[in-house]
Amino acid sequence: MAIAYIALGANLGDPASTLRAAFAALDSVPDSRLLARSALYLSAPVGLTGQPDFVNAAARIETSLAPAALLDALFAIEQQFGRLRGERNGPRTLDLDLLLYDLQVITTPRLTLPHPRLHLRAFVLLPLADLDHALSIPGRGTLAAWLPAVATQGIRRLDA
Repeated sequence: MAIAYIALGANLGDPASTLRAAFAALDSVPDSRLLARSALYLSAPVGLTGQPDFVNAAARIETSLAPAALLDALFAIEQQFGRLRGERNGPRTLDLDLLLYDLQVITTPRLTLPHPRLHLRAFVLLPLADLDHALSIPGRGTLAAWLPAVATQGIRRLDA
């Protein structure tokens, strides 16, 4: 069994309710089990402004699925929640990003692990820190070492 970390985000509809439902959906992925979930965080959009703020979170799962099969399962969950892939960094009903899969480093046209920008984004690092503050990011060092670099990014923890 492998340990995988997944980022969750949404800014359309009722994002907080969507993320709570998405945690349940992650727990129903075949050959997988939700081990932990972070708090919910509110963050400003990155890249494409002029859209609603995002609600973000992270999940740790145990899975026997291969990374590509897990990615397929995440895309299927996004579709269940009405995700339409359009404008990069645009509004979305649900976004699920596979961040880490054990300590594997993978670079294919479809999947890059660790996620190439996870260490640059507070909306990813803070929820991950809820799950494991000492988490190691292959090729990048520890999660804790990257937290000061994102300290000025606008994000706040929600009571949820």
